[in-house]
Amino acid sequence: MLESVPELVAAAVAVGAVAGLSSTAERAVADAYEKLKTLVSGRVGSVGVESVEQQPDSAARRAVLAEDLQRAGAEGDQELLAAAQALLAAVRAHEATAGAAVGVDLERVSAAALRIRKVESTGTGVRVVGSTFDGDIEIGSVKAGKAQSQDPPAAHR
Repeated sequence: MLESVPELVAAAVAVGAVAGLSSTAERAVADAYEKLKTLVSGRVGSVGVESVEQQPDSAARRAVLAEDLQRAGAEGDQELLAAAQALLAAVRAHEATAGAAVGVDLERVSAAALRIRKVESTGTGVRVVGSTFDGDIEIGSVKAGKAQSQDPPAAHR
């Protein structure tokens, strides 16, 4: 759970960088992202935003942006908070309508057993809904979502 306005804003910038810059982003997502970027840049400059845009999965870069926002007095900034919340709501609405990349998607399967071996997906790896199995369920190697950040391990602490 995010604890502060600066952390929420930094997380929203990261989410917006992924969703707002994609070619499939809805206008509402792109507009909300641009508004948040403008507000953040006006408070701490564009360097922190650009750093998170370059590596939105980097917890270290988000933490630096949150720290910069904290120093700039963003903790009680209601305009910044509202812009971050609006962006997150727009992204959630967009994701609900966007086609997700799913490696294996099974619904209402009734079988003796399920065995899935190697799955690689940019979205959800394996999704099973409303299914029943009488025997074992075995799922092998699953790689899902975005690739891990390229930050050194020490940056993730």
